[in-house]
Amino acid sequence: MGAQAITTNPAITATKPVKPLRLLPPLPPLTPIPAFAPTPASHATADADTAPGSHKPSDPLRPSEAPRSPESAKSPDDSTDSTESSESFESSGPWDDGLIARRVSEATAAALAAERVTALESGGRGPGSQTPAPLAYDGRLRSRLDALRELVGLSRARVESETLAEAGRVLDEAAARRKLSGRHTVVAIAGATGSGKSQLFNVLAGVAISETGVRRPTTAAPIACSWSDGAAGLIDRLGIPGRLRRRPLQSPEAEAQLRGLVLVDLPDHDSAAVEHRRQVDRILKLVDAVIWVVDPEKYADAVLHERYLRPMAGHAEIMFVVLNQIDRLPGEAADQVLDDLRRLLDEDGIALGEHGEPGATVLALSALTGDGVGDLRESLGQFVAERGAAARRVSADVDAAAADLRPVYAAGPRVGLSEEAREEFTDRLADAVGATAAGEAAERAWLRNANRACGTPWLRLWRWYRSRGESSTGRIPVRAAQPDEEATARQRVEQAVRTVSDRASTGLPAPWAQAVREAAVRGSQGLSEALDDLAARAGLPPGRPPRPGWWPTAVLVQAAMTLLQVVGGLWLSGQIVGVMAPNLGVPVLLMVCGIVGGPLVEWSCRMAARGPARRYGQEAERQLREAAAGCGRARVLDPVAAELLRYREVREQYGRVVRSGTGVE
Repeated sequence: MGAQAITTNPAITATKPVKPLRLLPPLPPLTPIPAFAPTPASHATADADTAPGSHKPSDPLRPSEAPRSPESAKSPDDSTDSTESSESFESSGPWDDGLIARRVSEATAAALAAERVTALESGGRGPGSQTPAPLAYDGRLRSRLDALRELVGLSRARVESETLAEAGRVLDEAAARRKLSGRHTVVAIAGATGSGKSQLFNVLAGVAISETGVRRPTTAAPIACSWSDGAAGLIDRLGIPGRLRRRPLQSPEAEAQLRGLVLVDLPDHDSAAVEHRRQVDRILKLVDAVIWVVDPEKYADAVLHERYLRPMAGHAEIMFVVLNQIDRLPGEAADQVLDDLRRLLDEDGIALGEHGEPGATVLALSALTGDGVGDLRESLGQFVAERGAAARRVSADVDAAAADLRPVYAAGPRVGLSEEAREEFTDRLADAVGATAAGEAAERAWLRNANRACGTPWLRLWRWYRSRGESSTGRIPVRAAQPDEEATARQRVEQAVRTVSDRASTGLPAPWAQAVREAAVRGSQGLSEALDDLAARAGLPPGRPPRPGWWPTAVLVQAAMTLLQVVGGLWLSGQIVGVMAPNLGVPVLLMVCGIVGGPLVEWSCRMAARGPARRYGQEAERQLREAAAGCGRARVLDPVAAELLRYREVREQYGRVVRSGTGVE
């Protein structure tokens, strides 16, 4: 098809010269009966419509007005073979549903009366009731609508309103349609200029209602024609005024076949008037079904396929595609054009209702000669009798809205914040807060305290002399952080937050990935300062590190070694000055035991202190890591997890929306 506006079929080249279209001949007047008139003056129920040259019909009669006699006028175009007449018939009283131009026969009146009696006896509301029962959706469709409503509600703070606008419109229209008649089916007839849709509209109605002619555009406003009462709310929803509402030619056969049908003739979708195209686009979103009328010349029009048929491919079950004017095609050309039309529809993605499968109904007919109109009337009557078009339309609208929202909710199979990402984030925060260095410092402090407690008095005295300016807590004095170190720690925190947000948002649709990143950024504000304060408050308790149970014994042994040195030294000194008898062996032995035993005890204590010191340092590191992890979890991980949980909720609702099924059982 491409960008060309018209595809020329070889079969069309063999057509004969096109003759001017012959319009419907004027219908013979029917004898009115006094079925609705209380006085003889109102027995005549037929009144004249406006002249065919003007599209404005007469206003409905008020009870005080008398009916007017029919009038006919010629078409302004003298080249037509026959004149065009338009008749409208009214009752003497106003119709509560706003429908006018009604023609009633005895058989029709009797059928309607019997129908009302049957409805009253059954306790329900029959098709002829003035207030028919509202439309009822089945459980599957209601579930999908509820899921879509919940989906929109959960997404308002995360997704732009423009993205959710179509879904909101579908919900509003579904709710509005549900309140109206469920026994009526609104079908629009749409087509391009010169396709003959208004002529087909008149043929189906059995009376010249919509204006036809060679003037373009002919149809300036939508016209509604209802085959039964109770459709006022549906027509009001379309915005069609009372002066553009009509009744078809009443007959028992037509009443039985098309009861419940509301047919709407639309302006040309390719009209040069912008307002006409706007009306077509607006009403096509509100009707239950649509009949697309195409002609042999413009059935492949790019505007029709690209602007309407292709976007409405999912609405195939409520779509009729009618190839009109087949009387202009000779021989088998009509079948060839029809096959080519089916090919184009298949390329548009429109399922064709063939071999019992659901899809669009494709027919060929001639509204001028009546060939094939009976098949359309039969298919349309069966379609209306099923009373499922409205639900199928709503279900198709939900499918289209879900397809438009797929980029917003569809994601890869692996979405979320894994344990590996959490641990990596915690490690990065621990590095930024210096948990490993703090643990090593605590271990060294424990060992230093052990050496001081278990060392020899002389070595302790020497160490005390060297460490007079150090802290008395036994820890390494805390050095003030330099500006470059603070900047490095802040960069580490920012890098940790950026990394965890990227990993958490991987595979998410753009709106939700952005929401996850924004939540992480909001949580990271002030995180570096909070970690610094936490490191100061979550440090080790003041005072010396705790001592194991064997330290008092080691201290006593070290004191004993010192005592041996002192006793041996005093004994040896007493011998030197002559106070004591000479005996070098015993004092020297005591001194040697004290001198050698003191360092040996200190070394043994140092070896024994390595395990407790390591555990003490690990505990200090663990406490700082847990404190940093708790701060990071409260400020970053929990908000990110909340966004991911919200996405899982909307993803679940979206899954309910896109479940297969038309919603009609």
